[in-house]
Amino acid sequence: MTIDEARKEIAKAILHIYEQDEASNIADLLIENVTKLPRSERIIRRNNILLPSQKDLLHSSIFRLQQHEPIQYVINEAWFAGMKFYVDKNVLIPRPETEELVDWVVKEVKSQRSKVKILDVGTGSGCIAITLKHKLDNAEMWACDIRDEALNIARLNADALHATIDFVPLNFLDPDQRRQLPAVDFIVSNPPYIPQGEKKDMRKNVVDYEPWTALFVPDEDPLIFYKAIADFGHKKLNKDGAIYMEIHEDLGEQIRNLFLSGGYRTVHLKKDLQGKERIMKVVN
Repeated sequence: MTIDEARKEIAKAILHIYEQDEASNIADLLIENVTKLPRSERIIRRNNILLPSQKDLLHSSIFRLQQHEPIQYVINEAWFAGMKFYVDKNVLIPRPETEELVDWVVKEVKSQRSKVKILDVGTGSGCIAITLKHKLDNAEMWACDIRDEALNIARLNADALHATIDFVPLNFLDPDQRRQLPAVDFIVSNPPYIPQGEKKDMRKNVVDYEPWTALFVPDEDPLIFYKAIADFGHKKLNKDGAIYMEIHEDLGEQIRNLFLSGGYRTVHLKKDLQGKERIMKVVN
């Protein structure tokens, strides 16, 4: 089997799951992982025969894709803000909307001349904290998560990408535990916010593989994490500090009212590139 034949076999094998363009992109990612060749080299060597070990990896990976496992978990990597992160089933796959959140923070914080302290709540793979540390020379980064498995991956990524971050294992929903976190100038978070009742409408590659604790909240209390962030902000957010968050597109007004009724000064709701109200800034 040649490299070109292998790429076509991957795309064909998953066409019943993904649209053609997405299947083609997944095929490119997998064949690059199998051959360790960039796209330009693969074009030149498209008639090269795969080694037996490469064929074995290819077929085991195709089987995993056919079970709806995300390509990022199959190859254990995801790109975010131009950097490659290790990911597996213990962390969410970084998404473009989160890059938009990070870009917003960078644009507004970069002008700060003094040292600033930033906390990433629910860090997962560490993509938010690590990217902010890379792009903000004046930032001292803290990051927390309830899951040791996630923090181990975040630390692995921070080491690989040469980012110095203080990682703290804790349950942010527990007021006693979050007291151990420092006072900060900015809070950034992509918290769990999908009501459990929406599981039935979501794709299998998300529901069957990505960690539920990082995705879902109780139907009866979908703002549970925003309430905790608001409470923490009252106690540990420095004067004129700000909170930047991803939100559920249908809960923007509820979250806005939560913060405004809780004494925060202003709330800015921003649309993502898809035109959905998905990111929010709250000023203390």
